Amino acid sequence: MAKMNNDEVSKAKPKSQEGWRETIKTVIYAVLIALVIRTMAYEPFNIPSGSMLPTLLIGDYLFVAKYPYGYSKHSMPLSPPLFSGRINESPVKRGDIAVFKLPTDDTTDYIKRIIGLPGDRIQIKGGVLYINDKAMKRERVDDFVQQHSGGRYGRVRQYQETLPNGRTYLTLDLQPRSIVDNTNVYLVPPGHYFAMGDNRDDSTDSRFLNHVGFIPAENLVGRADLIFFSVNDKARIWEVWKWPTAIRFSRIFDGFG
Repeated sequence: MAKMNNDEVSKAKPKSQEGWRETIKTVIYAVLIALVIRTMAYEPFNIPSGSMLPTLLIGDYLFVAKYPYGYSKHSMPLSPPLFSGRINESPVKRGDIAVFKLPTDDTTDYIKRIIGLPGDRIQIKGGVLYINDKAMKRERVDDFVQQHSGGRYGRVRQYQETLPNGRTYLTLDLQPRSIVDNTNVYLVPPGHYFAMGDNRDDSTDSRFLNHVGFIPAENLVGRADLIFFSVNDKARIWEVWKWPTAIRFSRIFDGFG
């Protein structure tokens, strides 16, 4: 077997080291690009609960846009305290589905619909939403049919609600006289928002002041823009072999405009 002389060894070693350096640089660049996209453009989120039914289903995977509301410390991974407030802030539109950090701990991600803007008066009376003392249009539509564990199906009362800016969406009414069907008036403070889940009787949201309450503008992470994947409870996203029967193809690429 031929042996390399000293000159050949000295030439081979730098080439090997150069290869490792290029690999490390490529990985670092890829991570930096991913962080920039996640911070400035889009971040993926998944839906773990039914508080936004029927709009969002458990197992939906969303792209949340970071740029519509400007940027805060919560736009970045781990929310580093580099600055306060928002940079390049833009107003939130009533009816947007927004991801925000829970005001009571500043770390937990919540996703709800923005109902109240700064200065608004929000109240629920008899299950009807009132904004600034005006009842929002609420029309009964076909029941929402939901599959429960064991293959059983249940029907839930479903309504189409219309906001003052014309945004419409569906809400659920699990109980005709729930504890949140009649509330006091909530006066949204300056620089804050009021958010509610579409599944009105099964959503912990701004109506619960001690747990969620009013959402500071700084706590907004971004706006839900698009469902890029959706899978039912028969498979997890990594169980590729189950996808043919578990993927909800009709939901992929659904938006929320």
